[in-house]
Amino acid sequence: MRLGIFVGCLVLVAGLVRLGWVPAGLGDANPAWVVLLALVLSAPLSFVLLRKQRDEMSATITGRVAGAKQKLAASRSQEDAADDATRVA
Repeated sequence: MRLGIFVGCLVLVAGLVRLGWVPAGLGDANPAWVVLLALVLSAPLSFVLLRKQRDEMSATITGRVAGAKQKLAASRSQEDAADDATRVA
């Protein structure tokens, strides 16, 4: 999705440069200028437009990490119990 926003900004900036509404850059720097300007425009747009997806992904990852921590804690307790049993015997 972020790549799509960047490509959209790239097309928009290239069109604005071609129309002369945005400066074309310095000398032979036109392609680099267009890409840089598209990156600068797409970053805040991605931050705002993709907030919902970012929050959903964060919740999913947080749930997975919590599950992994629980499994690890259960495994440790089983190992500790087995170790204590062998030391007592």
